Amino acid sequence: PRTIEGPLYVAGAPLCEGVARMDDGTEDDRATVMFLEGQVVDLQGKPIAGAIVDLWQANTEGNYSYFDKSQSEYNLRRRIITDDQGRYRARSIVPPGYGCNPAGPTQECLDALGRHGQRPALVHFFISAPGHAHLTTQINFAGDQYLWDDFAYATRD
Repeated sequence: PRTIEGPLYVAGAPLCEGVARMDDGTEDDRATVMFLEGQVVDLQGKPIAGAIVDLWQANTEGNYSYFDKSQSEYNLRRRIITDDQGRYRARSIVPPGYGCNPAGPTQECLDALGRHGQRPALVHFFISAPGHAHLTTQINFAGDQYLWDDFAYATRD
């Protein structure tokens, strides 16, 4: 489904053809490697060559590059151009879930509502191609304790 963008997107991630390594290798000693692969198709199921799959995610500490200055620029952020069959592939690391700042105003508001401020582990996606609607979505990981209780869950038309 289409989802909200959220505040952690940063434009201009490196652009790769077909395959990308998203992480910079600084967490190799503690991260679990994963591979994301998929195919972008139109409403009739036909592959869309040249679509751009824009991916971003948190590091093993639950932090996003750009906002976390200890990470390299565009760590765990890539744009991948799909091949002639609409396919893309990325090597990355398994992200953890994360929460909003426990001392910040968002958590203060959530506390007043009796809600937590946690998100399940996820990878964000923008998918775009000329002549097609832009898709904002995300994937989550089975077994995450917040999978069905994401404080930021929302869909849109």
